Amino acid sequence: MNNYNHLITLEPGKRSGKACIRGMRITVYDVLSYMAAGMSMDEILADFPALTQEDILACLSYAAERERYTVIVRS
Repeated sequence: MNNYNHLITLEPGKRSGKACIRGMRITVYDVLSYMAAGMSMDEILADFPALTQEDILACLSYAAERERYTVIVRS
């Protein structure tokens, strides 16, 4: 897993506290939803020149780490 701690930021007043990339208003969710819709990394980078490949990989690592700790609670 990549170390993404320096790239993914959480600020209560920005984008409702969602995980953002380097303090920008682009969220991890935004990047993941573009990828899920079929955009390639190159297409995302072309549409958002402020992003880097490392930023996108950090989004994937962040999501993978969150999924790792997902627990299903049965009632």
